[in-house]
Amino acid sequence: MSFRSLVNLSSGKYLLLGNEAIARGALEGGLGFAAAYPGTPSSEILEALISVRDLLGIYAEWSVNEKVAFEAAYGASLAGVNALTAMKHVGMNVAADPLMSSAYTGVEGALIIVTADDPSMHSSQNEQDNRWYGVHAYIPVFEPFDADEAKKMTKYVFEFSRRFKHPVILRTTTRVSHSRGVVELGPIPEVRVKGRFNKEDRFVIVPANARKNKIKLLEKWEAISKVVNEVPFNRVEGDGRALIIASGSAYGYVREALDYFKAREKVKVLKIGTPVPLPKELLIEAAEEVDKILVVEELDSLVEMSVKSVLHDSRIDAEVRGKDLIGYEFELNHLRVRRAVAKFLGLEYPAPQTINRPAMEVPARIPIFCPGCPYRPLFFELRRLVNQEKIPYIASGDIGCYSLGYNPPYKMQDVMIEMGSSIGVGYGLSVTTDDNVLAIIGDSTFYHAGLPPLVNAVWHRKPMVVIVLDNEVTAMTGHQPAPSSKDGGETRRIPIENIVSGLGVRFVEVIDPFDIKAVRETVKKALNYVKEFKEPAVIIARRRCALEVVRDLRRAGVEVVPYVVLEDKCVGCGICYDWFVCPAIMPKDNRKAWIDPELCIGCSACAQVCPTKAIIPMKTYDKESVEKFWR
Repeated sequence: MSFRSLVNLSSGKYLLLGNEAIARGALEGGLGFAAAYPGTPSSEILEALISVRDLLGIYAEWSVNEKVAFEAAYGASLAGVNALTAMKHVGMNVAADPLMSSAYTGVEGALIIVTADDPSMHSSQNEQDNRWYGVHAYIPVFEPFDADEAKKMTKYVFEFSRRFKHPVILRTTTRVSHSRGVVELGPIPEVRVKGRFNKEDRFVIVPANARKNKIKLLEKWEAISKVVNEVPFNRVEGDGRALIIASGSAYGYVREALDYFKAREKVKVLKIGTPVPLPKELLIEAAEEVDKILVVEELDSLVEMSVKSVLHDSRIDAEVRGKDLIGYEFELNHLRVRRAVAKFLGLEYPAPQTINRPAMEVPARIPIFCPGCPYRPLFFELRRLVNQEKIPYIASGDIGCYSLGYNPPYKMQDVMIEMGSSIGVGYGLSVTTDDNVLAIIGDSTFYHAGLPPLVNAVWHRKPMVVIVLDNEVTAMTGHQPAPSSKDGGETRRIPIENIVSGLGVRFVEVIDPFDIKAVRETVKKALNYVKEFKEPAVIIARRRCALEVVRDLRRAGVEVVPYVVLEDKCVGCGICYDWFVCPAIMPKDNRKAWIDPELCIGCSACAQVCPTKAIIPMKTYDKESVEKFWR
């Protein structure tokens, strides 16, 4: 059943994604306002809430970045409306400024900040542990271990936040967000989407008020530190002289390991649902009569450090193990935790048996652009241009589908660290090197974090070419809308060229990346411009995401006509499959190209790069009727 179909149900057990469980918990907790910026592994939370906003009357939006989303949710909470904002872990860095201040002012309605951390960096540039934000900001951190607890905990933290008039961080990890589990539903209360803002000095944190707020914050933190001992997600299980402390997702792995060793009744377990602040009284009670302690947690040793501190202050002399047995890097799994538990308990744990390898290995494949992706011809022609004309360049890249431009054969991403860094880092390189700087950024990323560095480049007149890849959607995270998307409902499209021109950029050109000749000519023109005038030039390469186009074509009943290779004209040069690298095109034994009709979406870009004109449509079709879907 879809998430939407469950709205009218107030009981029963259903299979939900972890992120859907969080969304359901928010609804049961009285959510009235939600804002987020898409980012794996958090995106499904707001997608679920958007899918039911018309049925429940709640407000839910995709914001331009995490800071804006946080501020919007914070503002709603000041009016007494229960609010939530969700983001992936690195998004918390973007929202950190208002996050820190929100703890000083407090809130009126609930304010829940969901941070979806990504151990092992499945889709991220780092694996930072955002529990530290709770320590740093004096904001409590709750952490569920599975989907059902995620729902229950989310509902609970809404009440917790209202009780203390304080923001709460809900931390998940990829395996909690993206695993499914049986979730028990409860009723969704009456929604409150309008409130009243009461003007108080605490909300204006000039230094005089900030100093008063800090004293109140510390008093509130002391009260919260006591109450977490009563939180139902913190509990002691079993008994024995050995204690295992498990936080968040680690609890599931610990429970599985103890079942595997048939040691559940011999070991005491302290399940932690609030790593920040740690339930000290519960910890002291659990640790008083044990000889040794193992702390299992995902990523950093935050709980382990807190445990050692509490035990030291309480003069409890128990050996504490943790990261020395498990390690700091990457996500936990059942084998890692089993090995750690076995060493901790002094049990035999034979190495897992080697799995027999198949007779034929599956060929290794690097990630590549989708068939018909408009980024492919642009990167292809960029690579060909700098090679053929021996242009010294630095390609400063960014976060998005176009990050795949780093992979061979394009290799057009020389540095890439975070959202918006293409222009900011490119700016620094334009000052300190003599190379031609190409800053490559996507449309959603441009709105998210590309504007300030571009303003800086215009202001200081630094020579660099900024290429904005505009596919009119936030594609990589699941095709969420962006300000570049077409007008719809309550949103209005904001053309990038209008913004860039308004900033004072004098060279602004919009091109179709499927027009490979225009790509080459415009990039050369832009490079000459920045060389002559010593200021930035902006190229906007606009064409819709191919996946969206194919979806719309099929919904409209328009036939997708694939392309074919004329055997007699193909000379086996390999340009289409070795350098253009469309997954629909592959070599035959004689090196001549073959196009898989199941993968080809008829974009026609490959026909432009074929030097012998050997690629043509499978049959004649009305190109205009198809082309309008690409615009």
